[in-house]
This record gives sequence, structure tokens and C-alpha cells, in this order.
Amino acid sequence: MRRRDIVDRFLTVVRGGEYVRVADPGWRDPLSGDFARRLGGRWNPPGGFAVVYLNGDARVARANVLARFSGLPYGPEDLEPAAAPVLVSTDVEPDDFADVVSDAGCVAAGLPVTYPAGSGGRTVPHEECRPIGRAAWDEGLPGRRGGSPRAPPSCRRCPWDT
Repeated sequence: MRRRDIVDRFLTVVRGGEYVRVADPGWRDPLSGDFARRLGGRWNPPGGFAVVYLNGDARVARANVLARFSGLPYGPEDLEPAAAPVLVSTDVEPDDFADVVSDAGCVAAGLPVTYPAGSGGRTVPHEECRPIGRAAWDEGLPGRRGGSPRAPPSCRRCPWDT
């Protein structure tokens, strides 16, 4: 656990335990955050800091995979096994994570209570989430816990990490 000063912007929630990552079978180190550091993601800008995007369980991981294939004429089940996404399990040490699931946590972080949906029902864009991720990183938080825009609509605010 990293040492941190008083966290005053975010509400936090303790999380830890087993999580899964959707990975490409060719990745040398599927738990490295270097790829997200280079290209950026929802919570980190390109060239910023390393992030490893995890799923709280296999069901959420599957929803994320299916969303990536949405609109394509094939699905993950159509790929050769050697090219299909794989799940990698990892244990996360219990720690305080930025809460962007609860209404109060979203408001404290500067997100709408409807997160991951924003105004007009659109998904809050990466450009609005990245400064929040940066602030959480700068405050010493090891990560954030939030809903997934790719999760099924009935569980977008469910309590898991993505």
C-alpha cells in the first residue's frame, strides 16, 4: 500500500480480492499498465500514468468483450482459440479506492449521479473522466471503483471495478 496524504476530494471504498482482466493471448505481461500509459484509457491520459483495467468478475469481463465486438459481423466465439481473448486472474491487496459508484461518490468526484451515463443518456466521455483519474492518482489512491459503460444496462452501476 502506498503512503498518501489526507484524501479530501474523493469518497473512498475499501476493495481487494480476486479480479479478472481481459487480455490478448499474445500479451507478454497482461497485468502491465504500460499499454494504457502509452495510449490512455477512460481514467488516464495518453502518456500519463499506468493503469490496469480490471473486472470484478467473469460476467462483467464477458460484457466488456461483447461490447468490443458490437457491430462487427463476428463475435469472440468465432475466433480461433489462439486469437480469442483470455481471462487473467489477479489478487488485489485491500486498499482505499476512489468511489465512483455511489451517488455521493460520483458527486464528490465531479461526476453526475447518473454515471456512467451523462446528460442526454450519453456515456460520460474519456475526456471528462481523465482529470478525475489524474486527481485520484495525484492524491495517492491506488485506483478507482466504478460502474462500466459496457456492462449490461441493468447493472451499469453495479459494485465492481472495470
